[in-house]
Amino acid sequence: MKINEVKKKDLDTPTGKEPASKMKKLLLILLKVLAVFVIAIVLFLAIVFTVNIISSKSEEGRIKPYGQSVTVDGKNMNVLIQGQGKETVVLLPGLGTGTPALDFKPLVEELSPFYKVVVVEPFGYGLSDETEKERSTDNIVSEIHEALQGLHIDRYILMAHSISGIYGLDYVNKYEHEVSAFVGIDSSAPKQYGDKVVESPISNSTITLLKKSGLARLIMKLSADPYAALPVDEETKEQMRILSFKNFRNPTIVNEIENRAPNFKAAENLTFPKNLPVIFFLQPDSAALKGWSTLHEEQVKDSVHGKVMTFEGTHYLHHTQSKEIAENFRAFMEGIK
Repeated sequence: MKINEVKKKDLDTPTGKEPASKMKKLLLILLKVLAVFVIAIVLFLAIVFTVNIISSKSEEGRIKPYGQSVTVDGKNMNVLIQGQGKETVVLLPGLGTGTPALDFKPLVEELSPFYKVVVVEPFGYGLSDETEKERSTDNIVSEIHEALQGLHIDRYILMAHSISGIYGLDYVNKYEHEVSAFVGIDSSAPKQYGDKVVESPISNSTITLLKKSGLARLIMKLSADPYAALPVDEETKEQMRILSFKNFRNPTIVNEIENRAPNFKAAENLTFPKNLPVIFFLQPDSAALKGWSTLHEEQVKDSVHGKVMTFEGTHYLHHTQSKEIAENFRAFMEGIK
């Protein structure tokens, strides 16, 4: 064979096609892996979605009614009443509390031997109906007042947790003749955000999607139990878990969250009536709540009877400091008589 023929044969070999063939095989493998991955995700989401639907239906049948219903704006608002005292204490919850009547249980048990205690579950909370009415402070306050009127309660002490401090401030100005004192449990102050816009770190639409998909339930299951250390029985804890998930970011509460900024803005120029006794029970100042005590001291500086007290604990002081809150509240009320 001639040399030039050998060279020609060498040039005709398919060696130049081998890299392309290997790339094609690798691409096919990657596509198969990707397909398996996508199918696995779809199956996982389908299982999570199905489990959420089944669990939600199962939990609906396990809800145990408590309290009583009162008609407000043509809907049912749930209210828990406990105790037979001559004076009445009305408890209002923080934003998004799934089941106020059960959440306040440790405090209710400390107060009810001395007072008639009324826990109002606003629309969207606990066992109350939802509503499409705008969650403005004006509407929320009006509904709470209508509930108390429906129960023939016309003289009472208002005790508010968290954002209900904003609603309560508006309330005592509108119905000053009915409220005999105001108590804030780590309650919100109008200027706590300064000039910042009140926003959630995660959008409401994202959280709604998480809830509908079932991923929110999964996240909650994998997270630490927020009720584990609560001083209530296991049955109560289970009811709190069920109702908290049921009411988690329902449309009424989502609307309330969206109205936070205007509601805080509307309260900026409000002050407590000078002759109204006011006491605040707060968690200590922290990096996240710098100047927390100062904000509340500013609110009572002109009050004839105003006081600010701090206790070690979290935002939900009534979970761990109910006895201390009740004792100091009673002492405060005795001191102004």
